[in-house]
Parts: sequence; structure tokens; C-alpha cells
Amino acid sequence: MAEFLPIFKRDMAARGWDELDFICVTGDAYVDHPSFGIAIISRLLESLGYKVGIIPQPGWKNLTDITRLGRPRYGFFVTSGNIDSMVAHYTAAKRKRSDDQYTAGGKAGRRPDRAVIVYTKLIKEAYPDVPVILGGLEASLRRFAHYDYWDDEVRPSILVDSGADLLSFGMGEHQTEEIARRLSAGEDVSTLRDIRGTCYLCRQFELTTDAVSCASFDKVRADKQTYARACKIQIDEQDHVTGRAVIQKHGELYLVQNPPSLPLTTPELDRVYAMDFCRTYHPEYEKLGGVPGIKEVEFSIAHNRGCFGACNFCSIAFHQGRYITTRSEESVLREAKLLTQLPGFKGYIHDIGGPTANFRHPSCKKQEKAGLCKGKKCLAPQPCPALQVDHTEYLELLRKVRVLPKVKKVFIRSGIRYDYVIRDKDDRFLEELVEHHVSGQLKVAPEHCSARVLDMMGKPHISAYEEFQKKFYRATKRAGKEQYLVPYLMSSHPGSTLKDAVQLALFLKKNNIHPEQVQDFYPTPGTVSTCMFYTGLDPNTMKPVYVPRTPEEKMMQRVLLQYFKPQNRHLVIKALKAAGREDLIGKGPGCLVSAPYDPNAKYKAQAAQKTTAKGKNGRGRQGNTSQRGNQRREKNRQKRGRG
Repeated sequence: MAEFLPIFKRDMAARGWDELDFICVTGDAYVDHPSFGIAIISRLLESLGYKVGIIPQPGWKNLTDITRLGRPRYGFFVTSGNIDSMVAHYTAAKRKRSDDQYTAGGKAGRRPDRAVIVYTKLIKEAYPDVPVILGGLEASLRRFAHYDYWDDEVRPSILVDSGADLLSFGMGEHQTEEIARRLSAGEDVSTLRDIRGTCYLCRQFELTTDAVSCASFDKVRADKQTYARACKIQIDEQDHVTGRAVIQKHGELYLVQNPPSLPLTTPELDRVYAMDFCRTYHPEYEKLGGVPGIKEVEFSIAHNRGCFGACNFCSIAFHQGRYITTRSEESVLREAKLLTQLPGFKGYIHDIGGPTANFRHPSCKKQEKAGLCKGKKCLAPQPCPALQVDHTEYLELLRKVRVLPKVKKVFIRSGIRYDYVIRDKDDRFLEELVEHHVSGQLKVAPEHCSARVLDMMGKPHISAYEEFQKKFYRATKRAGKEQYLVPYLMSSHPGSTLKDAVQLALFLKKNNIHPEQVQDFYPTPGTVSTCMFYTGLDPNTMKPVYVPRTPEEKMMQRVLLQYFKPQNRHLVIKALKAAGREDLIGKGPGCLVSAPYDPNAKYKAQAAQKTTAKGKNGRGRQGNTSQRGNQRREKNRQKRGRG
């Protein structure tokens, strides 16, 4: 059984260690599972023979926690954890979250905002001359000057903000291995400037000559068109085959991003996942209720990396890349067998997936030598003619796992690309997906139905979802099962107007879809959609993009997608009026919501009937009414006279 890495001095003493080679600092609780990035990096360092310790969620009010393992011989690796610390702390409406799935007991408040910056400053205060290397999602997506949704301004590279020595972007294994080897060999961290997948700061005279420049921090902060053009350059240079070094000036210093790291080969990925993980949270957290984040992944298997879908709102393409790499069948089967032996295993493997579960090879043959196409997507708005669609290998893998002893069921929960499935001429994958791998509901992500909005998202048009929906329910019927699609939907994405939201509401009504959850667009660093949100421009075309910004409009778009909820009725009416669609308010079959209750409606209806009757009877009726009125008025005058 694996042993947790030291988190206290007493753990070091138990191993007979006086000092550590490297210390890993994380904003998450310590969970030694391969779905946690810091677990992979720390175990990788250990596998290379280094003495490694972990400082999880150190306090940031003083230096007590950050120094509790002492001074490392070679350096610190710092991450905010599995997600950006600001996303962990705040909702899309910028409200403080009350929970944190990556903290013991699920309680928020155990990490600071902008954790990477805070931790690095603490380390530099305690040990000014010890190298600090940043990694993980927060650092990776903030490596250039970037729009920060929470400050509502452009911030400099996190390397500048933090004062760290080096930044490792992407998944990090290749970079970590080389950084560790060279630091332990005595090289100064300031000389580590030729490592792929890293960023560093230098003076102008130290710049590399074979690089492309994007606009400086000062320029992108001052002008939104310039920001959008810089974003386009940064996105275009993320391919491991064609990507060049990118330079961005920050004051007197220059940020240099080296070309992306080469993806791990299948044998390299196999080696990573064969490392000795404890596969659970540290026992220190047991008394606090454990770490909730382990529940979804404890009995899940990641078989691939990368995603050539590259949706504009998703950070995967900018972090993991678009090129697909996979583990071998033997590696996945070995992990599946290991899961069946773990305490608490009840026969269910919750997922065999990744960023997109059903991608098992690159989208076309040319990518290995020519790289992925710049400015084009493999699947949207229409699949590329060169797209190769083949589920054979993935299907065979699923078949072998589901017949293992002790395995009752294998689910796919990390999501599939339905637009890829419908391009497969062989329906066996869909048939077996329905028969064996759906737990009553299959989550898919059409996100919207408006073609204009889907183009802004980098998603296929809704006809692809409609085709998949028909095929899925036909297959479900043939299998004699009652299973449903659960669509992920997003409101207020750049490009989406109130009229688009109405269109989506009508689509949901037509298809009898009642989403329980709707996600507001969340502008996270490093994505094309966030660039659109900030600049109001599509960086690929430089054309203007409508952006819903006010809390009121965002709320109206969101409630339209849940028009069927009684508590949303008044807001839905308000939204429909604002969209000029009052025809959808009423009791007709095409209406989204009934008209508001009017206590005087009965009397108004009677008055309206009388008016109609007058019009039908013409002048005669009007004359009679007038004559009777005159007679009443004359009698009243006579009464007043006698009085």
C-alpha cells in the first residue's frame, strides 16, 4: 500500500529525512489521486528519486505553515489546486461560495483569493533565494496578460504578479522532470530558459530571435482591439508541432512563452498512471468528514488527454491542447482491476473518460507531422472532411473492462461528443453505450440552439443534437430501457440576445426538456469566449459581438430557459416583453407562460363585451343608450328642483 508523502516534520522524521529536495504547495486539501494534478507532479518527482513533501492549503496570515517543512534543497512547485482559486470562491454572479469540494468537510475559506500569487509571496518572504515554479490551471491560464472577471480589468501575467521564477503551463510532466533534473544538477533557475512548456521573464537584450510578439501588457490593457489581436496570436501558437515562442512586454521585462511541451506518448502516460498513489485523501481529514471532491473520481479512470473539440468557452485547448493522447488498453485494464480491490468498491466504475470520453485518437492523420489547423475547428460548425471517426478501440476497451470480475457496471460520465458519434457509420458504439454505459441519464452539451450563438461558442449547430437525440431514443427503445438525455445549457454567452434566449426556450418546450440547472456564462481567464466578453469582438474575425452584461439581462436569459418554473413566471413575462414577444404570454398552445392574474379581469371582459355589442348594433343601440341616459339625468334634475 502506498504511503502518503510528508505533510509535517514528524512525517519526515518517520522516514529518516532531515530535509526535502522539493516541496509542493497546493490550494487543495491533500488528495493522493491521479485526478489531482499535484498528486501526479509530486509522485513523478518521487519516482525520479527525489525527497518530496506536500504543504496543502497553508495559512496565509503568517509564515508558520509555509515554513513547516523547512527549506527545500532545490525548490517549490506551487499550484492553486485543481481549479482557479477565484472560480473556486465565486459564482458567475460574483457571489461568495459557501462550499469547496476540494477542502476537508467541503467548507470554503481554506485558501486565499489568487492563491498562486499569495503562496509565492509567502515563500519568497521566507526563502528569497529558493526557486519557485508555478503550475496548474490557475497559473497556466493566466500566463499572459489577461482579463480578470472579478477585478473587471486586465491583469499582468501571473508570473509578474507573483514574483515566481518559472511557470510551467499545460499538464507539466515533461517540464517538471527537466526542471528537477537541472536544478538538482546545480543549474541556476535563471538559466532554465530553453524548456518547452515554460514561461520566464527576461530583459530585452536576452530575448530569443525566433519568436512572435504580441502586444504589451500596457497596450492590451488600454485598447480592446489590441487585446483581441493578442489573444488570437496566443491561441494560434498553442500547437506542439507548429507553435512558436511568444513574447509579451511587461514594463521593463519581457514575458517569454516557449513552444508548448510535447504531449506524453502512450508509454509515458502509462508510466504516470502506474505510479503508486494512495488514491484517497490524507487521513488527517477523516475527522473533518473527508474531502468531497474525491467522490466523483475515486472509482473513475482517465484514458485520454486533449480535446480537438476546442469549444471557445472551454480552457482545455489552452491548457491540455487539442492533440489527443491515450493510455494503452493494458494500462487502463490494470487500473480497473486495481479499483475492484479498493475498500468501498461496490461493482461500479463511474467513468472511463477524459476531457471528451469518446476521443481515442487524433482527429486526422496529418496532425502528427503538420499539427492542428490554425483558425479552424475539427467539428464545428461542420465536421472537417478530413475527420476520422472510429470508436472501435474505445468500444473494445469498454467491453474488456465491463467483463472484469467484481465489475457490475461501467458508466461514462465525463461527457461524449454527440456530433462525433453521429458521424460514425457503425452504430455499435451508440447501441452498446445505451445498453451498458448509461445510468438512466446521459449528459451531453448542445449548450444552445441559436446558430449565431453556437458559432460564437465554437459548437456545432443544433441539427447535430437533434439527429443524435433521435438516434439515442431509437436505440433506447430497441434496448427496452427508459433512459434520457440531460442537455447542458448556457445562458448569456457572448452573442446571445434575449431573442436568442427566447428561441432556446421555445426549443426546450418543443422537445419537452425541463433543465434543472442552467449555467450562466462564466468568463474565466485564457478562453476565446472571455476575450469576446471583455472586448466585444470575435478575435478570429475582429467583428463586433453582442455581449449581455447587466445582471438584469443575464437573469432574464437564465429564467427563460426555466420558463416552466412557477417562481420564474413574473421574470419570464418581463423578459418576453423586453424581447418583444408578448405573443408568448397567454394560454395558447404555443405560449411559454400564462398572463399575470388581474383581479379586475372579469369586469374588463364585461366592459369589452358591451363595447363589442355596441359596435355590432350600430347607431340604433347607441341612440337608445343615449336616450335612456338623458331620461335619467332629467329625472335627477327634477328631484333636485323639488328639494
